Amino acid sequence: MARRSLLFSPGDRPELLRKGPASGADIVCSDLEDAVAPERKPEAREGLVDLLSDSTFDPDCEVCVRINSERAAAAADLEALLGTDADLRLDSLMLPKAESAADVERVVEETSRWAADLPLLAICESAAGVLHAEEIAAHEAVDALLFGAEDLSADIGATRTRDRTEVLHAREHVVLAAAAAGVDAIDTLVTDIEATDHLAEDTRFGLELGYDGKMCIHPAQVAVVNEAFTPDADRVEWARRILEAAAEAEREGRGVFRVEGEMVDAPLVTQAERVRDRAQAAGIWD
Repeated sequence: MARRSLLFSPGDRPELLRKGPASGADIVCSDLEDAVAPERKPEAREGLVDLLSDSTFDPDCEVCVRINSERAAAAADLEALLGTDADLRLDSLMLPKAESAADVERVVEETSRWAADLPLLAICESAAGVLHAEEIAAHEAVDALLFGAEDLSADIGATRTRDRTEVLHAREHVVLAAAAAGVDAIDTLVTDIEATDHLAEDTRFGLELGYDGKMCIHPAQVAVVNEAFTPDADRVEWARRILEAAAEAEREGRGVFRVEGEMVDAPLVTQAERVRDRAQAAGIWD
């Protein structure tokens, strides 16, 4: 499944999570961490479990919950979510402020208490997290690596700029770590929800870097992000030709083949598969 767009909603506003899939987001994520004041976290957990156990809430997209980074709060999140007898509509968990494989393992150990086997989406949003991105992505429980530019900038004391050169190295490092581990890479968000042109430009730049998707903080951002990650007709047709030729070459036992004068091997087939996945998510591949 493509992960072009990830839409956050506050954990203490479960009605927004219910509405989230209507935006067209590939992932809807309820945030129990930064979006919820400490005194409201118990109430947020209760309301979220009520929604996730409601049989009428069964969207086609991926449903994720961002747990807290602080250990005691994270343990309370997991107990509320996984310690219930209810059948929850929950597909993945998000681990904020991941700084090492040990952080991932701690969550895995907690979830194993309830025999849960949920994939983890880990955010690298500190200097330590970016520097240890490879080991985080390589953990078998991690299914996607996310880059958080805002928290990283605060951590290192960077001055934020519109072109984001101050975080470019880190942004590239995270996508390389994800690619090396074979997991999805989800790019940082744009905080100005009215800056539609900037969001589109920044999303396209993330795509050029190799990112598979982008975080969103408002439903209006989702369509912009999805459009940027939707391949155009020429690119889709190229992918069709490559994948059709690849299937024929596999039947004939050939690893390298030619398509309209272009020599094609495994890396190009992988690119074509990514185009297909994004086209399928956009509903333009049958």
